[in-house]
Amino acid sequence: MRALLASSQRDLTIVGVFVAWFTAVLVLDVGAGIWSQRALGAFSWLVLFALLRGEGRAERFQVAVVVMFATAVEYTAAPLLGFYTYRLHNVPMFVPPGHGGLFLAALALGRSELVRRYGRVLVRLALVAGGAWAMWGVTFAARQDVFGLLLFGGFLCVVAHGRTPPVLASTFLLTAALELLGTSLGNWRWATEDPIGLFTIGNPPSGIAGGYIVFDVVALTGGPALAALVQRISRVPLFSPPWARYRPLPP
Repeated sequence: MRALLASSQRDLTIVGVFVAWFTAVLVLDVGAGIWSQRALGAFSWLVLFALLRGEGRAERFQVAVVVMFATAVEYTAAPLLGFYTYRLHNVPMFVPPGHGGLFLAALALGRSELVRRYGRVLVRLALVAGGAWAMWGVTFAARQDVFGLLLFGGFLCVVAHGRTPPVLASTFLLTAALELLGTSLGNWRWATEDPIGLFTIGNPPSGIAGGYIVFDVVALTGGPALAALVQRISRVPLFSPPWARYRPLPP
């Protein structure tokens, strides 16, 4: 076990830093004004950049894709559709880097030697805990959560057909902890039903990890595409003299 922990030290450190970082941010955000919230956002970007310094090129592009995609989803789901509402009725500046940090922490936990050894246990834990939560949400919960059950169904499908179940299970556990903490502190609150009024929603939804899994899938598939695009653009000269466009005539 000591050897496993030693070989997983960097990956587990990333997870520990993310948990400590976002716990502190959410606690400090309670009652904070807009400028204090922006300061927390600036601090969050610095922490994310620091964690990425030791990562490879592929991981950095994956995090970049997560941040861009998740930011677009946040502005669509919160202010536009009203699935949930942040305390100041905005999208806090710490949320985009938080999504990047969450993905990186789940990736680090899923790739660690410790989880590679006990990955099946982690996946089973996520499935059992998520299933129990989802069933509780539609049976005994004071606030019925049909939406969460549907999201958990999506999570099951992705885990069953995905190539990285330990990473997905890590995302589930970290997401559940983050959502429970944020809603209990009042950093955000989920609506009681979806914008159309078809499904009831818990606070937070039990299967919310099913939504975050989409970010993982987009990152793992979009990261290489973004890297290839950047590499292609970098080969195009920004400026070339007019005479470079013409080839001399053959003798």
